[in-house]
Amino acid sequence: MSGTEEFQELRPLLFSIAYRILGGVSEAEDAVQETWLRFEASPTEPRSVKAFLSATVTRISIDVLRSARVRREQYVGPWLPEPLLADPYEDPARSAELADSVSMAALLLLERLSPLERAVFVLREVFDFGFPEVASAVGRSEAACRQLAVRARRHMAAGRPRFEADRKEREELASRFFDALREGDVAGLRDLLAADVSMVGDGGGKAPQLARDIVGAQNVARLLAFAFPRMARIDVTWEPHEVNGQPGAIVRDRDGKVLNTLTLDVLDGQIQTIRLVINPDKLGHLGPVADAWAIDRAVRPAPRATAEEGATSPRQ
Repeated sequence: MSGTEEFQELRPLLFSIAYRILGGVSEAEDAVQETWLRFEASPTEPRSVKAFLSATVTRISIDVLRSARVRREQYVGPWLPEPLLADPYEDPARSAELADSVSMAALLLLERLSPLERAVFVLREVFDFGFPEVASAVGRSEAACRQLAVRARRHMAAGRPRFEADRKEREELASRFFDALREGDVAGLRDLLAADVSMVGDGGGKAPQLARDIVGAQNVARLLAFAFPRMARIDVTWEPHEVNGQPGAIVRDRDGKVLNTLTLDVLDGQIQTIRLVINPDKLGHLGPVADAWAIDRAVRPAPRATAEEGATSPRQ
């Protein structure tokens, strides 16, 4: 097998490592491309191509994450990872770990870790690399990596998300949710939501977004039932689709352009969190992006109507 063929065979793994460290599709793709350039320019052939490429993409991702942390501190509103429709890497022996680690809830927990802790956790706990390989990848001793892994596991365990284990049950609940959404059924939506459900929107200051997180079943149900039927009247549609391993949807305008993605965290037969990614910079990899401001203007009610209905502006 040629070097190019080996790289292409390992590309799904490299992307999956980079995405979990960075939380961004475009950044992960750039890290993989930079890894290829360094591999191609290497004057010697590595003893293990997998070890070389995994270490290289990890080091690149750590460097990118360190600079990204500064930008995220200045981010407008809540920051959410770029939505991922399908993880390109598959390993039947670790399917549960892979699915859990790519959820938005898990990626947000990973944001609490230092770049080194995050890289060690991803390599060791998600992809089951041995500590010698992990140490080589992050440039630390095995003992140091074991300590980093302990700290990372402790942080992750403290807030680790738990999701509905039965995939069919999650999908059925999501189907009921979207049916109620289409009908503007407040009571139907409320029955599907946890009492303390929260709805979070990431517009990054580049698209209409929630002025604040919406919390509570009644508040979330009323806002959804108010906004989405009005969007449907101007031919906005939502296409049910798994997003980051969880039930969700891609929301599109009348021309099929991507307006936002929506993900549902499901636990104990109820929806715990709804996350909307509206920032156009995070949607381009999904296809042409819609003009969210135009949609907002088309569906936004007059201030008096909003007050009368007791609803928030349907800005997402």
